[in-house]
Amino acid sequence: MLNLKKSNEYLKRATGLIPALSQTFSKAPYSYVKGIYPVYLKSGKGSHVFDVDNNEFIDYILALGPVTLGYAYQAVDNAISQQLKKGISFSMPHHLEVELSEEIHHLIPGADMVRFSKTGSDAVTAAVRAARAITKKDNILYCGSGGVWHDWFTVITSRSEGIPYIMKSMIRKFNYNDLESLKISFEESNDNVAAVCMEPLMLENPRDDFLQKVKKITHDNNAVLIFDEVVTGFRYAKGGAQEYLGVEGDIVAFGKGIANGMPLGAITGKEEYMKKFDEVFYSTSYGGETLSLAASLAVINEIKNKPVIEHCWNIGRALIEGFNKIASELSLDIEISGFPIRGSIVCRDENGNPSNLLKSILLQELVERGIMFGPGAVFVSYSHTKDDIENTLKSCREAMLTLKKGIENGNVSSLLKGEEMKKVMTF
Repeated sequence: MLNLKKSNEYLKRATGLIPALSQTFSKAPYSYVKGIYPVYLKSGKGSHVFDVDNNEFIDYILALGPVTLGYAYQAVDNAISQQLKKGISFSMPHHLEVELSEEIHHLIPGADMVRFSKTGSDAVTAAVRAARAITKKDNILYCGSGGVWHDWFTVITSRSEGIPYIMKSMIRKFNYNDLESLKISFEESNDNVAAVCMEPLMLENPRDDFLQKVKKITHDNNAVLIFDEVVTGFRYAKGGAQEYLGVEGDIVAFGKGIANGMPLGAITGKEEYMKKFDEVFYSTSYGGETLSLAASLAVINEIKNKPVIEHCWNIGRALIEGFNKIASELSLDIEISGFPIRGSIVCRDENGNPSNLLKSILLQELVERGIMFGPGAVFVSYSHTKDDIENTLKSCREAMLTLKKGIENGNVSSLLKGEEMKKVMTF
């Protein structure tokens, strides 16, 4: 087992001091295998992170997705350092707001205009507000993984405390690649749909022109199509999922990988929709904070001039293919599903159902071998190397062998050394 002495000391200090023990539920100790995973990290370099006890890990969580280039990435750090000498926030707009907007305008399909935020959730929520202002309607039809913490979405989750219940009537879910569920949601909304808000790409490809049909139905009902590209942007292609799939949204929200870990999001879209931001109240003191803008400019420069996207696809493909091959050879119902650029580990029991226990044990065995996967998405960065993948797959084979023996001996539950991972929320 790992030495977690300092992590546990910090955890003791945080208990009773920090609600939920973390600023982000998905990073809290109960979201991982508590007692086995480190609780506090102190540094990162490239694709590796180091905890407060100096344990080193190859990281596939990447701060829940923002770190697309790698930790302490030199070009980004240099840009931040240079801007830091000049100032962080100012009394009037900063010229970097214009320069970054121009870069995004040229890189992202359909990005006629650009507005900045500090988080992806803020960007999506701003898009929802604009859509309601444009259409004079209230309801939102939603399809996605559920990362937005604002009231309009969180009201339908298990963490809806503190949100007026009446808001629940203003949002309906529909399923990806299920056009019928979208049509039913429109019918149930009685011509009161402001927007279809969705992730354009989940863990499967759209089938039978699904997105094109979604766009047509949305416009036929005089609603706005919002694409949530918080995860897919600056990852699947230089121009995000819109470029990868060849479909454009009306208003599109970005976050995470836009600035390699710095707090920045963006709302883009067609001028006819974006000009509504002249009127709706979306205004923050830190929207033009310059360190994040400088970081984003550096990120885009790397994406434009280096094979960042290609490398991530290739290295991710090597990871998924190798992982799934090992599982197949050992006759384990385990896989990384999804895309090389964004996958998810699935462990199934003898009945073919997803098993949180089996996944907790697998991830426990891996983290003890210096490989850090999370309960959610599997990400790779430009800094991940072939050696990283080889070392990871070696550890994966060892971890799966341990799991296989436990299954064969009928004592798999006894393999869990810590606490089973807990879900942040359900919806």
